[in-house]
Amino acid sequence: MNGITGILDNIKNSYSDGVVTQTVILTVLLMTAVLALYVFLIYRLVSHREFYNKSFNIAISVLPFFIATIILCLQSNIVITLGTIGALAIIRFRTAVKDPVDMLYLLWSVHIGICCGCQLYEVAVLTSIVVTIALIIFDKVAIGKRPYILVAHTRNAKEDTLKKLLDKNTKNYRIKSRNYTAKGMDYAVEIKVRSPQALVDVLKASKDVDKFSIIEYDADDII
Repeated sequence: MNGITGILDNIKNSYSDGVVTQTVILTVLLMTAVLALYVFLIYRLVSHREFYNKSFNIAISVLPFFIATIILCLQSNIVITLGTIGALAIIRFRTAVKDPVDMLYLLWSVHIGICCGCQLYEVAVLTSIVVTIALIIFDKVAIGKRPYILVAHTRNAKEDTLKKLLDKNTKNYRIKSRNYTAKGMDYAVEIKVRSPQALVDVLKASKDVDKFSIIEYDADDII
């Protein structure tokens, strides 16, 4: 029984001097604003996306302010802490995040809010710098061959004609779809090549391929 009483006394004493001054609030909000603006710019400039989601960028830039102020409130009073935990426990967000990289930015935004709310500014700044360097490196470094989609129309219905061209110029390919027409066949082929221009020259010289297009894609996003 004495052990439980001692634990409760320690918890109570930890909140006895939890006064949040105006200077602390302004400092936290200022540092949060600086880092939130940094995340906003990184998402806009580093993440090269054809369909830029401005609403998501605004969300991850404003979210740290709420997280930081919530952390400040949790430090001030144990009643507020328990009430906030109970209120947040019933909140459910059902918006699906399609891109895994967006999950990273959400976690980054929450991390900034928590660190600034705890006044651990150095941790937030150093983590942001390291994450930015990692994003740039992983975005620039290409491991293996890039995936492409080849959409080709051949004059005849013989699939071997296209396969012979792909066997000579690609090491890995997979025919995704076949569309039969009166004038020939349309193919959609997933290929991996280091130099798509070399494959373009071969297909242009072929008499069996009337028209074609090569599309670069990353996962489910067509570029």
